[in-house]
Amino acid sequence: MLQATANREQVCDEVRALLDHPAFTLDNPNRVRSLIGAFAAGNPAGFHQPDGAGYLLLTEQILHLNQRNPQVAARMVQPLSRWKRFEPGRSLLMKQQLERLQEQELSPDLYEIVTKSLA
Repeated sequence: MLQATANREQVCDEVRALLDHPAFTLDNPNRVRSLIGAFAAGNPAGFHQPDGAGYLLLTEQILHLNQRNPQVAARMVQPLSRWKRFEPGRSLLMKQQLERLQEQELSPDLYEIVTKSLA
C-alpha cells in the first residue's frame, strides 16, 4: 500500500512491478485492495497522470479481476466512475477506459456500474 500511494513519477511502473511480485496475487482480495485499490483511490497524483497511464493500469487489472473475482472488479471500477468530476482532458481519458470496459463481456455487477457511469 505504501508503495502504491507514493507520490513518485514512476509509480505506475512500480505498481506494475509489484503485480509480478511473488507475494501478490489477484486471487486475494485484500492484496488487490492494498495495491490496486490503494493506487486508484489513495494516490491522486499517480492515478490521475495527464497521460492516462493510471487509468489504463486500473482498467487492465479490472479486466483480469472480472474473470477471477467479479465482485472485487466491480468495487475497483469506482474511481473511474467519477469521470464527470474532472477537467476535460482527464475526464475524456477516464471515459475512454469505461467505454473500453463496456465493450468487453463483463460480470453483471461490473456491467451495471460501467453502464450507469457512462449514462
